[in-house]
Amino acid sequence: MQQTSKKQILNRMNYITGHLEGIKKMINEDKYCIDIILQNRAVISAIKKANQMILENHLNICVTEAIKGKNEKEREKKINELLEVFKNSDKE
Repeated sequence: MQQTSKKQILNRMNYITGHLEGIKKMINEDKYCIDIILQNRAVISAIKKANQMILENHLNICVTEAIKGKNEKEREKKINELLEVFKNSDKE
């Protein structure tokens, strides 16, 4: 993983972790249910953004190296992994 991407992704994950702690606090304080749901949706969006960042890094590093490389099995593996991720994203 590129160091710049790694730092950005870790920052986003720290944000998500803090946000989840805030939601737990809201639940403990019996805050309004709709407010909790809205905060949960914000976390889901943040996780989706983190996944996009990770995927972009994966495409730029891992997949690019596999395509440029001579190992046909590795190329097929990377392509199949991507196909599987996108196939499973339809179920979410």
